[in-house]
Amino acid sequence: MIAGWRERGLTRAVVVEPARAAIAGLGLPASIAVVDDAAAVPGDFTPDVVVLAVKPQVMDAVVPPYRRFAEAGAPIVSIAAGKTLAYLGRQLGERAAVIRVMPNLPASIGRGISVAVANAHTPAAGRDLAEALLSACGEVAWVEDEALLDAVTALSGGGPAYVFLLVEALAEAGIACGLPPALARRLARVTVAGSGELIRESTEDVATLRQNVTSPGGTTLEALKVLMAADGIQPIFARALAAATRRSRELSGS
Repeated sequence: MIAGWRERGLTRAVVVEPARAAIAGLGLPASIAVVDDAAAVPGDFTPDVVVLAVKPQVMDAVVPPYRRFAEAGAPIVSIAAGKTLAYLGRQLGERAAVIRVMPNLPASIGRGISVAVANAHTPAAGRDLAEALLSACGEVAWVEDEALLDAVTALSGGGPAYVFLLVEALAEAGIACGLPPALARRLARVTVAGSGELIRESTEDVATLRQNVTSPGGTTLEALKVLMAADGIQPIFARALAAATRRSRELSGS
């Protein structure tokens, strides 16, 4: 995220990161300070926005020191899964402007998508600032109903893992058909990566792209008859995302 913000012109910030090795390779300029904890943030620093990019398991310990910034009017952007707007409001103050975000792994290369929801105390300027920050990592979408973030977590949050599993499954199926393992894994990896890039570049919907690859009476059609059968891939994904959505609700206490 920091790398993306630098490319967008970020010149002054304070990064709270006890594990210095995690950002050692970013080559941050001297105007971006790095400190070990929130107590070390310079007293005269007044942030326009605070981004909490930590694991949900440590939020109880991490969040309280940032209350002073929220009380001074800085919007707080949290990407901790399962930590609700209500939870953050209790930690940061009932009038705090809070934005909860669910990004996904491709944000690390600027190709992610982040879905955000803001509480009622967040002004339009706060939303605009959050969108500018998040767009450095990919696309941004907003929802008004926080409950939708559970399904967002299931689909786009976990989505990269499902795609990686698809690559593994394709490779194993290729090996079962007689391909050398190294070639099967290479074919699966490059095919999925290239198909994703084609989706990104194309103006056609994915159903049309699929149909364009499927010749009548050809080999692809035979495979799709299996994948699109009543017991094929769609009901499996439906069950998988339903399970992930339930787990997200359990973790958030909703």
